[in-house]
Order: sequence, then C-alpha cells, then structure tokens
Amino acid sequence: MKPLINKATSINLFDFKSPQMRAFHLSWFAFFLCFFGWFGIAPLMAIVRDELNLSKSQIGNIIIASVSITVLGRLFIGWLVDRIGPRITYTYLLLIGSIPVILIGLSNSYESFLLFRLAIGVIGASFVITQYHTSVMFAPNVVGTANATSAGWGNMGGGVTQMVMPLIFGFFVSLGFLESSAWRYAMMVPGFAMILTAFAYYKWTTDFPEGNIKDLKKSNPDFKIKKKSSQKGALKEALSDKRVWALFLIYGACFGIELTINNIAAIYYHDFFDLNLKTAGLIAGLFGLMNLFARSLGGFFGDKAGIKWGLRGRVAFLGIVLLIEGIALVVFSQMTILPLAIGSMVVFSLFVQMAEGATFSVVPFINKKAIGMVSGIVGAGGNVGAVMAGFLFKMEGLSYSQSLSIMGIAVTAVSACSLIIRFSNVDESVAKEELDKSLEHKAALQAEMVRS
Repeated sequence: MKPLINKATSINLFDFKSPQMRAFHLSWFAFFLCFFGWFGIAPLMAIVRDELNLSKSQIGNIIIASVSITVLGRLFIGWLVDRIGPRITYTYLLLIGSIPVILIGLSNSYESFLLFRLAIGVIGASFVITQYHTSVMFAPNVVGTANATSAGWGNMGGGVTQMVMPLIFGFFVSLGFLESSAWRYAMMVPGFAMILTAFAYYKWTTDFPEGNIKDLKKSNPDFKIKKKSSQKGALKEALSDKRVWALFLIYGACFGIELTINNIAAIYYHDFFDLNLKTAGLIAGLFGLMNLFARSLGGFFGDKAGIKWGLRGRVAFLGIVLLIEGIALVVFSQMTILPLAIGSMVVFSLFVQMAEGATFSVVPFINKKAIGMVSGIVGAGGNVGAVMAGFLFKMEGLSYSQSLSIMGIAVTAVSACSLIIRFSNVDESVAKEELDKSLEHKAALQAEMVRS
C-alpha cells in the first residue's frame, strides 16, 4: 500500500474545514473532556474523604486505581487504533468512558468508590488516539508541534477541572443539595459532555486526510491500514526496541508526574496550607493550565531542534528538559511559604509539560509501521509512572512533601535514559528527506497563496 499523502505542513488554528484541522480540534477537545472527567473528582476529594471516612492509605489506593487501568487501556487502544482507525475508536471510548463518570455518584463506600475510580481510568487511553490522529494528519515539519499542542490542550482539562468542579459543586449546593449529594451530581456534567462529543467526533472527523477507512476500502477493496503480517512484525519490532522502553520510562517521569500532581494538588494545598476547597482548587488548577502553551513549546522546540540537528537534536532537547523538570520538582517539594510554593510549582509545571511535548516529537520517528503501538507503549509508561508515584502517597510514614522530593530525584535520574535513544544514519537521512519534502511543500503552498 502506498503511504498516505496530503498531510498538513502547517497548523492553522482558525481552519475548521480541512480534515486535518477538524481532526486536530476535535481530538484535543475530546481529550480535554476525557481529562476533565478523569480527574473531575480530584478537587472534591476532601468532601468525599469526609463522607466516606477515607484514610490516607485508602486515598493512595484510589490514586493508584485511577491511573493503573489506563496502562492496559493505552496498550489495547494502541493496538485497536492501528486496526480500525481513530474515528470509530474515539467514538466508542467516549461513549463507554462516560458511563463510570456519570455513575460514580452511586458510590456509598470505599470499595464501590474505588471500583468506579478504577473504571474511569480507562478514558485516559484517549491520549493514544489523539496522538495517532495528529500523527497521521500532519507532516514531519510540524508533527511534533501538532502532537504536543493537541495533547497539551487536552491535558489542560486536568487543570480546568481543578477550578471548575468546585464551582459546579457549589452550584448544586446553592440549589439546596447537601454536600454529600452535590459532588455526585457534579460528576454527571463531564459525563454527558463526553457523550455529546462522541457524536461530534463521529460526524465531523475522518480517519485520514483522504477520508475514512470505510470509504477508502470502497475505492480500493484491498485497502488496509496495515497488513496483518506487517502488523505482527511491527509489533515485535516495537516491543524489542530499547528506544521505545527508554521513552516509556521518560514519559513516566513527566506525564506520570503530571497525573500524580493532578490527583493530589488540591488536597495537598487544602491540608498543607490550610486553604478552603475553592482556593486550593484554583491554585492546583494553575498546574494544568500551563498546558495551554507549555506542552506545545516542548513539541515546537523539539521540531526546531529536529530541523537544525536532526533526530539527535530532538532527543538531546528532551533529555535537557527532563533534567530541569526533576530539579524543579525537588525545589517545589521544599517550599513552605504559599507564594513560593505557587511560583515554584508553575516553573516545575512548565518543564513537566515541555518534556511531554518533547517526548512525542520523538515518538513518530521511532517506528512508522506501528505508530499506534509505539504511542500506546510510551503512553502507558506515563501511567506506570503515576502508579509508582501513587505508592509513595499511600505510605503513612511519608509526608506529601517527602514523596514529592523522592519523585524529583527519580525524574533527574531517568533523564539519563535519553542517552539510550539513538538513530542510525539511515534513519537520519530518511527523516531529513521527509522533512525537506514537507518544507518544500509548505513553501510551495505559501507561494501559491501569495500569487492568488
């Protein structure tokens, strides 16, 4: 099968008509809502803790549950999207994922709440579809920026939910509902929004720039995203590639940290600085709001490093950003004065999310035969990192500050994994050839626009 063409060579944020930009906008928005639903309960945990009489250890188990199932979910979705395409995969994930988000309000014990929190974690697999969809829609000169921006704006849901869910909760309280009921009704809001987005995704996106898999099969009965034999070979290559597992660890040290902070930030500020629920949520939300531009910066500078120094430049940039992230996290963990804690958290957040963007400016070049599988494995690494961090936060003998400090040291150590990610001269020449073609195509389009 000939490689798919018509990939976009630029990102026009005000374009809502081309299939590439429709996929871009709907993929980041779908991911945003998935993140909103995924962590919607996090800023309300102080209320849930009091109502269900949860211990520190039980809250730790809930944190672990919320991110653990996503490991398997991302691997499965990576496998599935390579076979049936992003459009149908995302539609079903949004519909199925909305169910536990809406129904978590039925929880009346630690055990039932834990099970619903575990089920909600499945929607974290949405990240793989978002990255796959932008990877097949955008050319090498902007794919890192497209991946980083779509994922970053999606991750921003983790920050917005910290700010908005306490307000939605307060709205239901103002209507006369008791706090024990208000948090339950509040969780229905993101669930129903996910359902509406599922229908929009199905209606307004296509699998590839050329169209949907179903239509492409009609015009070419032999069309397949990948032949089964090549799928098996590509899967084996991906699993045996040490670079994939290095990125797995690296993503655990950036996205895994972000997931952990999303889970504990509000309750950390609430308890450690004695803030009320709304104030703690607003401050915690600053961490996620950095995704508005921080992850995009990681992808943008990753692309620029790739244009100037090739694939090696992308990897070097990733290693540097991750190292700074680890140092910044250690500094944040030592802050006991609120303004300093907020300032250091914002700096730390900047480098966390830049590292995520830089990671996925490298991922599309690892194995082009299995983009979905590689994205799934690397994406799962983020959740494995969050699971490992979760164990720190359930230990009664460790304070949250001490746990954050240990995480920072671990991130600093993991940054050395970037040295494992190397590309052959053949890989570099192929990437350069694709890059040159995409830049030439972009220049031709710009010249045509000037003439017209």
